[in-house]
Amino acid sequence: MADTPHPKAPETVRRAIPDHALESVWRAPDRFAIRRIDWSGRQRDDEAPRGSLLFLPGRADFYEKYLETLDGWHRQGWRVTALDWRWQAGSGRYHRDARIGGTRDFATWVNDLADFWATWAAASPGPRVLVGHSMGGHLALRAVAEAKVRPDALVLSAPMLGFVTPVPERLQPAFARFMCRIGDGARPAWKDGERPGDSAAKRGLSLTHDADRYADEAWWREHRPELDLGPASWDWVRKASESVMRLAEPGLIESIDVPVLTLAARHDALVSWPATARAVARLPHGELVEFGREAAHELLREADPVRERVLAQIDCFLDRVAPPRFPS
Repeated sequence: MADTPHPKAPETVRRAIPDHALESVWRAPDRFAIRRIDWSGRQRDDEAPRGSLLFLPGRADFYEKYLETLDGWHRQGWRVTALDWRWQAGSGRYHRDARIGGTRDFATWVNDLADFWATWAAASPGPRVLVGHSMGGHLALRAVAEAKVRPDALVLSAPMLGFVTPVPERLQPAFARFMCRIGDGARPAWKDGERPGDSAAKRGLSLTHDADRYADEAWWREHRPELDLGPASWDWVRKASESVMRLAEPGLIESIDVPVLTLAARHDALVSWPATARAVARLPHGELVEFGREAAHELLREADPVRERVLAQIDCFLDRVAPPRFPS
């Protein structure tokens, strides 16, 4: 296991861009500007990086929420990069209403990841690890399954492989298409919270049991208003359900030949535990770490007992399947 622990960082770390991290913009092939943040991975000029790690956040997410974890990986020696998704956080919007999340197609995001990975991997020392949370985990898994990126290891935190909803799984794409037909597909699919029926007050309980870490998100939205994004559109819901069905196609996930660690909570209020468990069972080199009622959706931002277990599991997995190329 990695020697450097992951202690809970004070607000001064979670609510400030570290001096040794660099925010910049990557331009996709169509010249669309997408935010990124990078840590060099070297504590000293004569020290080789542990490897390179690319982190992908979830829907309506932004990398500022994960500074504590990203900086922790940097302190372990990783060269760390985190990337916005097009049309959210500080990388623009799809719908005219800037608070509604949308996308042209999930394939656009997969292709953005593939284009970024090609440039990033060429300039990043191995082993190269891809880490995705929620929607970021969904897109990372799809990009690997479609052979558009090939990391040395893949880590999925609460991946969006199905939804917690009263609509039966097999009917979800049709239901979303119906909702788009009977009204403007750009209208919000829900009002508050992170899912239909949630209030803003319930939102925090769906994400984390750590009130301080949850408050970090509101702090960043206040200090960087461009990060604020509300509910998804019905058109996003339709495209998301279709992308979930894409991953369910026989043989697709089974073709993945890289080690995959999935961490998920059985009582996640947003993404489906049964769908996650089924997907991991299809992976030739998949491992699943499950959490109970002590964990909500944002495992990397949970209370310390859960978060420390999450990070320890990731450390052990990477030390085993993606050891340093040049051991110190």
